[in-house]
Amino acid sequence: MIQIGLHTDNWRPLSTSFEAACHKVAAFGLRHIEFCVIHGQYFVAALGYDPAVSLESNPRALRRFLDELGLRVSQIDGSYPMMGPNGSAFGVAYVQQSIRFAAELGCPMVDTVDGAFETPGLTRKEVFRVTCDNYRQCLSWAEDYKVIVNVEPHGPYTNDIGFMQKLFQHFESEWLRCNFDTGNTFIAGHDPLAYLQAMRPFVTHCHIKDVSADLAAAARGEETGIGSSIVPVGGGVNADNIRRCLEYLHATGWDGAVSIECHGSDENTRASVEWMKKTLSAARRKAARP
Repeated sequence: MIQIGLHTDNWRPLSTSFEAACHKVAAFGLRHIEFCVIHGQYFVAALGYDPAVSLESNPRALRRFLDELGLRVSQIDGSYPMMGPNGSAFGVAYVQQSIRFAAELGCPMVDTVDGAFETPGLTRKEVFRVTCDNYRQCLSWAEDYKVIVNVEPHGPYTNDIGFMQKLFQHFESEWLRCNFDTGNTFIAGHDPLAYLQAMRPFVTHCHIKDVSADLAAAARGEETGIGSSIVPVGGGVNADNIRRCLEYLHATGWDGAVSIECHGSDENTRASVEWMKKTLSAARRKAARP
């Protein structure tokens, strides 16, 4: 069964605190959240103007707070770019500590990405070798803590289906999986459903993003990822692709949580949640037909 959740990063453009974002999620009647983590401290978050959580904070106190709101963390977003030398220097430690934090929260998975640009001076073959070295160091933690490390299409390497399949086949690990993203795959020029079908054996979590007509006209095929949609889910040019993806997930018996990623205004959030509920209901009915 597909469970609807919200990413607290939706409220970052509104300079909202993590606590306030969680109250918003609960007020919309949802039970799943995803949030970004900071490896260290960020004064803007400490002042209450960013909905991310420091990995230096107390995860057990955070879990009590979430329990009081009836919220469960479906995934922690620890997305420091993992492909290339910077991934080795900074990304590995970022993800390792995200795994530890997730385990304390009872969160089953951590999200990772590559980055917006290719690594200068390195061939794809060289980047793949470094990427494998980086993920190998994280997977030993994932196995010990029983936390899945997801790889999200967000950059030039992760939007390369061959690169992604080669990565998963290299490890053949139940702890290395995919966080599918409807918006990033669309803006990169893919048919999101085709990308999902190629990654289906590995998908354990999804980000649901629509794309405005203006952004699609300006950036599709030029960019490889977007933070969130300005328009509500169902209100952009990616709506039909999202519907097709949800129908496919239902038809193939996928069970998991999805995070809506849209601008966090009350109007956008309400419209996105209502559209998702309606669309999932229709997908369930369609999948149940003989």
